[in-house]
Amino acid sequence: MKRFGALALTLTAAFAAACSSSSSGSSSSNGDGGSSADATYEKQVTTGMRDSIEAQLIVELGAVKEIMDAAPTPADRGWDATLDADAIAKMKTSWGKARSAYEQIEGALAPLFPDVDYATDARYDDFLATIGSAGDQDLFDDQGVTGLHAIERILYADQIPASVVKFESGLAGYKAAAFPATAAEAADFKNKLVKRLVTDVTNIAGQWKTAQLDLGGAFDGLTSLMNEQQEKVRKAAQGEEESRYSQHTLQDLRDNLAGTRAVYGYFAPWIKTKTGGAAADTKIQAGFDTLAAAYAVNSGEAIPEPPATWSSDDPSPDDLKTPFGVLFSTVENAVDPTKDGSVVDEMNDAARALGYAAFAE
Repeated sequence: MKRFGALALTLTAAFAAACSSSSSGSSSSNGDGGSSADATYEKQVTTGMRDSIEAQLIVELGAVKEIMDAAPTPADRGWDATLDADAIAKMKTSWGKARSAYEQIEGALAPLFPDVDYATDARYDDFLATIGSAGDQDLFDDQGVTGLHAIERILYADQIPASVVKFESGLAGYKAAAFPATAAEAADFKNKLVKRLVTDVTNIAGQWKTAQLDLGGAFDGLTSLMNEQQEKVRKAAQGEEESRYSQHTLQDLRDNLAGTRAVYGYFAPWIKTKTGGAAADTKIQAGFDTLAAAYAVNSGEAIPEPPATWSSDDPSPDDLKTPFGVLFSTVENAVDPTKDGSVVDEMNDAARALGYAAFAE
C-alpha cells in the first residue's frame, strides 16, 4: 500500500472553484502564461485522468466480481487443491487482473480515498500493526485484514515462499495463511471477504465520477508512487514485499510505472509551457525509460531472488552484480529524491513549475 499523506482531493468543493484556485496558484507562482491558459490545461488533465482511471476501475471491479463468481462453496467441505483446482486457477488469474488495474491507478486514486485504499491494498503487517496483538484470527470474514492482499494470501496459501512465512510468523497476532477448511469458511470467503472488496471498489468507482480533483495532490501522488519503487525493492530482500504470496511484485512495479506514465502524460503538455518544464519533461521521460528497461530485463512477475548475503544498507560489489543487485541499484538511482536528475527530483521540479508543492515538502 502507498503511504500517502493527508487527503489530497476534495469532494465537497465545486469543480469550477477547484480549477480556479489551482490555476491562479500556478500562474502567480511561475508567471508563465495566464490563468486562462492554465485553466484550459487543467481541464484537459482532469478529463484525461477521469476517463482513464474510470476505465481501469471498471477492469478492476470486473475482475473482483470474477473472483467472487469463481469462488467454490461446497456444501460439505472447504476447498480442496485438487477438486477445486480449476476454480482456484480462475481466481488467481482474475486476482492478477484486478491487481494490475489497481496498481496502474493507485498513484492518482489513493489520495482521494485513503481509507478505502488502506482497506483494499494494505499489507498483512500494516493491518496487524493497527489491529494489535490479537491479530485477525478469521481469515475469511470482512473485518480486520481485508482487500487484495488478504485474498491473495488465501489463494496462494499452499505456495507462499519460506522467507515470507519467516517474516510474517514473527508478527504479533500472526495466523498462518490457509484455504477455507470448512463449508462455512468457503462461504465467508465468497460472501464476506471478496464481497467486501466488490463493495469497496464499487464505491470508489461511483464516487470517482463526481470527485473534484486537486491536481497538485494528484501529481504529488504520482511522485510518491515513483519514490516508493525503492521501498518495494528493498522490502523484497526481507520477505516483506508487496505482492509477496503470489510473487507478483515485479509486475506491480511495471504497473505502477505504466500508470504513472499514463497520468503524467496528461500533465506533460502543460509542464512544457513552463520555464524549465521542457527540460524537466525530457529527463522525466528518460527516467521512466530507464525504469522500464530495468523491469523488462527480468521475465515473469517476481523480483529476482536476492543473494543470501544481501544487505540493502551496504551491499557488496559481488551482490550488486547479481540480477537483484542490478535491479536494486537502478531503482535506487532512478528514484532517489536527493539525486540531481532522478525521476523524483525532476518531477519535483515539474511540480514547482506548475506552482505545486514538491513531494515531501
